[in-house]
Amino acid sequence: MQIPIKTVVIGSPHVGTAVAFSILDVLASVGRDWELLHGVTPSPKPYFQASLRTLDGAPYLDVNGRKVTPDDRIDAEPLPDLVIVPDIHADFSQPLPKDLAGLADWIAKIHATGATVTSICSGTFLLAASGVLDGKEATTHWGVADTISSQFPDIRIRKERILCPAGEGHNLITAGGASSWADLVLYLIARLVDPEAARRVAKVWLLNTHNDGQLNFASLANARQHEDKIITDAQVWLSENYMNASPVTEAVERSGMSARGFLRRFRRATGQSPAEYIQCLRIEEAKQLLETTQMAIDDIANDVGYSEPSSFRSAFRKHVGMSASVYRRKWQALNVSAAK
Repeated sequence: MQIPIKTVVIGSPHVGTAVAFSILDVLASVGRDWELLHGVTPSPKPYFQASLRTLDGAPYLDVNGRKVTPDDRIDAEPLPDLVIVPDIHADFSQPLPKDLAGLADWIAKIHATGATVTSICSGTFLLAASGVLDGKEATTHWGVADTISSQFPDIRIRKERILCPAGEGHNLITAGGASSWADLVLYLIARLVDPEAARRVAKVWLLNTHNDGQLNFASLANARQHEDKIITDAQVWLSENYMNASPVTEAVERSGMSARGFLRRFRRATGQSPAEYIQCLRIEEAKQLLETTQMAIDDIANDVGYSEPSSFRSAFRKHVGMSASVYRRKWQALNVSAAK
């Protein structure tokens, strides 16, 4: 892309304002702030010509009631080389609000002109609704991944990923949770300007990338909603008895159903097999114990229902993306009061 890179950050009453303005601030600093700190003449022109644009260009109140004045309408000149959709706050089980539907239509059109389109967190929903992600991989916040998957089955959601480039020439890039805006922006600077510029921006802004993915942030007990009372009762019982030696067998017996019928009905209602559901309950409880206690890891494994510590360690790494000991160090660092 030719410098300056014409960039549009999408604004809307449904968009996360902090993320949108953080992106604008960081992009404006490329070639300027590091140089000023080191007594070097800044770049004579910006690397990114970035603006905040909305469907109609009018001021709006964001989700927290703050008045935001955008720079222009999305269809104003110059047309962008790069589009960035921040996190979106909406009920994705309902039809898209009018302005988001309009933005989705525009995204499809601007991507067809050759623009690179990116999203952060739940902003992936807007790209999904536009159709540009059909048949491709994408990531999003772990909390809305299943919703997007169910509504857009042609998209392969990789909720373990922080960044997911896709499309011809990687002209579609999705990012995980809201704080992964930093990962996306550093990636774009490295790719469109140069890696050294990205390193300098990261050092000036103290930005870290999420190299361990987002699985360790995710809640595994994020089951879908359903109206099957028998399965609901089974879930409640399993949540209180997952540490038993054979909880699935006991749950089947309690239901009065055949094993095959119960398994089929459970998966239809929850999207998981009973064994997968049990494993998620065990790992989620283990995470809580690792975060809040000093119990030995082998004792935690036994406490949540694993007779073999090695099986627990393997399952934990698979579901969380890191070892139990690394997870403990990461999250116990937040126990400030305990350290006083």
